[in-house]
Amino acid sequence: MSYRNQNIDTLVALLRDINDYRIASELNWYRIPVNSAPKIVAEKKIKYLAFYQTKKFGSEAFIVRWFTRVKKIKIVHRDELFDNERITEKSRKIYYKLEFEKLRKLKNPVRSTRHRRIIFIQTSFQLLKEAKEINELFIESPIEEKMWDAFKKEGINAERQYEVIYGRGKNRRFYLDFAMFCKNRNLAVECDGDTYHTKPEDIKKEKQRDNVLESKGWNILRYTTDDIVYKLDESLSQVNETINNYGGIVDTTGIYHYLNGESKQERLFSI
Repeated sequence: MSYRNQNIDTLVALLRDINDYRIASELNWYRIPVNSAPKIVAEKKIKYLAFYQTKKFGSEAFIVRWFTRVKKIKIVHRDELFDNERITEKSRKIYYKLEFEKLRKLKNPVRSTRHRRIIFIQTSFQLLKEAKEINELFIESPIEEKMWDAFKKEGINAERQYEVIYGRGKNRRFYLDFAMFCKNRNLAVECDGDTYHTKPEDIKKEKQRDNVLESKGWNILRYTTDDIVYKLDESLSQVNETINNYGGIVDTTGIYHYLNGESKQERLFSI
């Protein structure tokens, strides 16, 4: 499957509960707050909408099964969506209302093996049809795609754009380019492009970010464009060595995956 030159025309959004599913399946609309809407919605470039289901769906949780074609986008207040709700300050909150055709089932549902939290993924309809696992839906920068292709060839089980929440309040979350969950410590791999951190305030912010991650048990490896384009084998060797030093990657079946032909060991693991 090629990740190059994909036309981003599809949004994977969250179905939080059965009521959200009822609205989507019976009333054929979905809401997204204007102040947190993905670019594809704000710029009205979305053609298809698909849904990722939470743990509240039981045996149908953590998969993308339903999709539809978007017909219209409106900007509305919350009280226009839920006219039977009690009037509060929240009633005037502004949303994009996405109206769409009848829901259809994907031929092959897209699963999240790690049962991870996801809010939005901007992707292409082609990838939605072809993907087998949630990480195959992401379309990121060229150097991230190159690293992702290399990880797949190496058999490195990484999560893409993995969310780390810290503290309370707004903007208290990070998205890691790649996350590996090892026996002894978690590993984050970040791809830093050519324009990465040219301002002192950006450098300070990233240092604070790394400190938070370190305090939460993450080690961070950072690779520049040169590292990924011209020194990829060397960079991969360092990632493999780090994973092995941390006891190997633990996947959702509870197996430690040691790289470069080393042994495997099973244990009970609960997510």
